Amino acid sequence: MRIITIIILLLLTTASFAQEKKKKERKGEFYFSWGYNKEWYTHSNVKVNQPSLNNNYTLTNVHSHDHVGWDEGIFNVPISIPQYNYRLGFFFNKKKGLAFEINFDHTKHIITDGQPIKLTGTLNGKQADTTINFSEGNGFYYYLNNGANFLLFNIVKRWNWYESLTGNMRIDALGKAGIGPLIPHVQNSLFGKANDPGFQLGGWNLGAEAGVKATFYKTVFLEFTNKVDYARYSNLKVYQGTAKQAFGTYELVLSLGITFPAGKKISN
Repeated sequence: MRIITIIILLLLTTASFAQEKKKKERKGEFYFSWGYNKEWYTHSNVKVNQPSLNNNYTLTNVHSHDHVGWDEGIFNVPISIPQYNYRLGFFFNKKKGLAFEINFDHTKHIITDGQPIKLTGTLNGKQADTTINFSEGNGFYYYLNNGANFLLFNIVKRWNWYESLTGNMRIDALGKAGIGPLIPHVQNSLFGKANDPGFQLGGWNLGAEAGVKATFYKTVFLEFTNKVDYARYSNLKVYQGTAKQAFGTYELVLSLGITFPAGKKISN
């Protein structure tokens, strides 16, 4: 009888201890990050329509590059000049690791100077099939240099890989996918005729991202991701007309951020 009493007491003590160990946690989690990126672009075609000039032609298979900026010294210029990115998100289901995220990449897309580019279509009202030397010295340049600017509304999935016993370090895998508008800054010159440069809404893009996130003391995190994006630009301003273009992007993104709990408390 005494043994049974002791066992019951031990079970009650264990249950009480477990109840005390049960902690309450916030249901949601906000986060914000800022970082920098590097891009590689697929070759693309630029279709130009200038009705008042009787021009409707295509620049075929153009080569483009980015301009990272941060390799020239981040601390020497405002932080918004290099190719930057920010993420603002909310984990609405921490248990399943699901979040909604506003995902913005300030990327720069520049048609490489000095390359020969084939032009086909109508030029000055006449059929054309020729090659031009696309260089600023010849009156040609084409910049999305204050930003090709990908804005995505993403769904995010998080998988926990590792968490220390103290909970002060956590490593997660991340997957993201979304769609959104393009907000390019368009600046160009074709045959020596420059456009009026500026920001505009200019099409749509969709992207997917995968990477690793390390969180320290449940507050500060470092995130490294690989991203692919497909962008279709339309109605881009050129001199007395518009241009359209589509290209793919491979991107590397490194970000530093903070995270903090939100929402009502639930028991763990």
